[in-house]
Amino acid sequence: MRINKYLIALLIGLTIAAAGCRSNPILNVEDSPIDANVKSSKDVQKAIIRAGTSLGWKMKSVSDGNIEATLLLRNHMAKVDIRYNRKSYSITYKDSSETLKYDGTNIHPNYNGWIQNLDRNIQAELSAL
Repeated sequence: MRINKYLIALLIGLTIAAAGCRSNPILNVEDSPIDANVKSSKDVQKAIIRAGTSLGWKMKSVSDGNIEATLLLRNHMAKVDIRYNRKSYSITYKDSSETLKYDGTNIHPNYNGWIQNLDRNIQAELSAL
């Protein structure tokens, strides 16, 4: 009976550890259309910066049409490029901390959730224009 309890505890521990090690293909947002009646790319830039800042991303305008966004959570760091114009925007992986275990294709699933949240917030800010 005692061996069974230890075996069950070991199996539960291994299952939890394996779940924490999973990874997913990296999510990039490519040419997401901007349906709002946008007057200028400056309006798009402001909406993207508001969207990211409200979620805790540090937003830095690198050049006209390009924002570098960095998210720092606990011991994780994710950095993306956001390229935009009046018609569309893209969110593309740029860099991350080792804790996100990016291997050139796959990354920790939390990263994709952060990108989905950022994308939704950008859409919401753009639709408010």
